[in-house]
Amino acid sequence: MRGVVKSIDAVTVAKKFLVRGYNVSPEAAKIVASFPDPELLIAEVCKISRNSFIICEEDVISAIRSLELRIKGSQRAESEVKKKEHHEKAQERIRVLRDVGNLVVEGSVEDFVAYFNSRLEKLSKIFRARIQPTPIRNLGRVRGEVVNVVGIVNNVLDKKESVIIELEDQTGTINCIANGKLAETARELLGDEVIAISGTLRGNSILADRILFPDCPINGNKKHVDFGVVFISDTHFGSKGFLEEKWEAFVRWLNCETDMSDLAEKIRYIIVAGDIVDGVGVYPEQENELAIVDIYEQYENAAMHFDEIRDDIEVIISPGNHDAVRQAEPQPSLPKEIAKLFPKNVRNVGNPALLDLEGLKVLVYHGRSLDDIVTKISRLNYESPQKAMEELLKRRHLSPLYGGRSPIAPAKEDLLVIDEIPDVLHSGHVHTYGTSYYRGVLLVNSSTWQAQTEFQKKINLNPMPCNVAVLLGENVYRLNFSGG
Repeated sequence: MRGVVKSIDAVTVAKKFLVRGYNVSPEAAKIVASFPDPELLIAEVCKISRNSFIICEEDVISAIRSLELRIKGSQRAESEVKKKEHHEKAQERIRVLRDVGNLVVEGSVEDFVAYFNSRLEKLSKIFRARIQPTPIRNLGRVRGEVVNVVGIVNNVLDKKESVIIELEDQTGTINCIANGKLAETARELLGDEVIAISGTLRGNSILADRILFPDCPINGNKKHVDFGVVFISDTHFGSKGFLEEKWEAFVRWLNCETDMSDLAEKIRYIIVAGDIVDGVGVYPEQENELAIVDIYEQYENAAMHFDEIRDDIEVIISPGNHDAVRQAEPQPSLPKEIAKLFPKNVRNVGNPALLDLEGLKVLVYHGRSLDDIVTKISRLNYESPQKAMEELLKRRHLSPLYGGRSPIAPAKEDLLVIDEIPDVLHSGHVHTYGTSYYRGVLLVNSSTWQAQTEFQKKINLNPMPCNVAVLLGENVYRLNFSGG
């Protein structure tokens, strides 16, 4: 109560009450004498028993309850102050280096032109640090020489033995011919990405010797962190397929209630890469698979589940295509009326967002463009999503193909270009799990918390639910809460 307090006997208790003008029953005196802080209890009994001449057991018990309520209230207030201080310090440790913000897109012709000019300029800048490109309109002055050009891939025409790449910059277009093994690389071009081609000018075409991608430096180093970061995505709260028991097992682990608490107690951050709820009307006949049909109630349910996580862990949420934001990427963070439902240790950012967590740079992107990557490049599949994520880093763009399955908002600046190389690229969307390092960058695709839906059965997508990636030190731990 108030530090070290000397114990007293029942006789002394009776004397202390007597000097205050009260008599006390022997049973009541014994209860006071056994209390951790008798002096405090005597004062409380006298305070609430002003009209009593004899203090009985009920008076003492009532005073004890009053003290307990007051102490709990004080402790609760102190706890709230500590929580507030903790979250304020945590917010200082979390820096949002890049976010979508309140991006407004009109979709005019000028916006489209500005968007692709922005993409070309940003990625050309990366190439100019490595090669000296010639503007396409100036190529006529260097016939027969080896030239370097940088441009956007307009079209790829497969001629079986060779591939013709139509490349465009801000000055013109030119056809580039890729033969042999180079043709295989050309066949994996998506269209709309920015590449460089080195080759010899022959007539009005370039005979390509090399196809270069913006890519990441080869000498990238793995980042070491002395705190734990959990990567999850695609929780799909509100779905009939939401795996409640598996989620509860995950939360018990986070709250250090299982055998693996040594790892859990080091967790400082959880990053969620989109599709927080299942949404409404996202795919045909979805209403048949919803446990909660109201979108707002889905988010209330999500907030309730996140509130179960211990509050010294900071949770960062980015939206996905099932969430209550615009479908076109980049997507803003959840609206205020939804964000306010979540506990104070939850922070909302857009899709994509570049974060700095105490020096660890994490690029979180839901990953809708992975559908385009897997569809266009035949050697890739959903079972190894990290391989498709490598292609995003290789192209230094989160959604290189315009007009594919991933709709893109034509803003004046292309915010999907990977200007700054992160330490971690975290995605989800495809409901499968995979991690790897690519040139020093940790790639994480973090599974789902939803069982296979009827829609997924129709498109032959087999999810790998309830897999969690944890980064600590330089190690990546895979925790499987599916029970399988």
